Amino acid sequence: MAGAVRAALATLPAREGRAPRVAVALSGGRDSMALLDALAECAGAAGIELSAIHVHHGLSPHADAWAQFCADECARRGVAFVAERVRVARRGGESLEAAARDARYAALAEHDVDCIALAHHADDQAETLLLQLMRGAGPHGLAAMARERHDRGPMHMRPLLAVSRAEIEAYVAARGLAFVDDESNADTRFKRNFLRHEIGPRLARAFPGYPATLARAARHQADAAALLDAMAAQDAVSAGYASETNATLDRATLSALARSAPARARNLLRWFIRQHGLSLPSSARLGAMLAQLTGAPPDARVRCRHAGAELGIHRGRIALHAPPPGPYAVRWNGASVLALPHGMLHFATSDGGGLARAAVADQPIVVRPRRGGEQLRIAANRPRQSLKRLLHDAGVPEWDRVAWPLVWCGDALAAVPGIGIALEFQSSGSAPGYTLRWQPTHAVDATQSLR
Repeated sequence: MAGAVRAALATLPAREGRAPRVAVALSGGRDSMALLDALAECAGAAGIELSAIHVHHGLSPHADAWAQFCADECARRGVAFVAERVRVARRGGESLEAAARDARYAALAEHDVDCIALAHHADDQAETLLLQLMRGAGPHGLAAMARERHDRGPMHMRPLLAVSRAEIEAYVAARGLAFVDDESNADTRFKRNFLRHEIGPRLARAFPGYPATLARAARHQADAAALLDAMAAQDAVSAGYASETNATLDRATLSALARSAPARARNLLRWFIRQHGLSLPSSARLGAMLAQLTGAPPDARVRCRHAGAELGIHRGRIALHAPPPGPYAVRWNGASVLALPHGMLHFATSDGGGLARAAVADQPIVVRPRRGGEQLRIAANRPRQSLKRLLHDAGVPEWDRVAWPLVWCGDALAAVPGIGIALEFQSSGSAPGYTLRWQPTHAVDATQSLR
């Protein structure tokens, strides 16, 4: 086991001028205490700065005692320790296990370290593979847990992923390590516990290679998932996807793939959704989304809702975007920034140009979205025009138009950020004014590349 930990530490990238900072996710259970002990033994020779993070979920009457136990064990080893209290909030249909896991990982991600060391082992990996099989998962799900993960926040590392539970138990006994035992681990109403206590032992008796063989199968699936991602990335380039400048897909390219190679089209759409940090839909839901995105008439409005976001089409490109907010009306009190439900409206003072201060000085200023029928005249040589047409011509996607902030002075539409200032409210010459800048906050950033 110590060898596995040393091998994992050897893969840490060097940090110029300082030691790599590694934090153990420490629950106080047998596995994480074994990992803490092994890392503490190896830290000096490996040249790492070691600490420990305990996430206090507050779900057990023993939670305070567990936190104190972890603090005491870290103090004995001279390891810096911090406890993080979290509130476990369950979303509709979400299990308590999943909600606690999400809260735990969110807390760990907040820490300024290079690497979070997690104590998952080979039996955990086998259980995860079995759970994913029962959910009908594809290669990404069947790849189970990655040995290393670099996508967000600190790197996640699982040094014990090839080490069995039996080996960890032997290490703990040989070292005389103390640990806490979470009573919920014996509750077989939880699916993972059911596999651990009811299924795993039977598999081990019937198949002596368990759990290593299932862990190996997960590695094969990880390879398959990587190949699928590589193919999707190539198809995405053909569809004009560029994460920094144009995180959208060409609809015609996806439609052509759907006709000639449906599996590749589904693979590309899965990859696209995952690139925006969203969970994957079911196979049936993904198929329905693909049919809508590729089969709707060119001028149809498409709204595929998924995981708190929406997929839509604008000017022949498929984008993931935040759903528009509901109705709002926010009064401006003269501050330089006005917070709205979906972004920030900036008011910068100017000498000449923009929204004339004198024109709005004695009237209430309210920012609200369109209600329909608004018109705006922004130049003396131009007629009043439909705001809907002005937003369309400016390239604003339909889903942004419905919530676009309008600046009202009393009963008059005074300004539309990004479009213009009503003629009668424009600052002339060097008269003081306000220039407006709209900064939307999107759950996903794809829509920014459509303008």
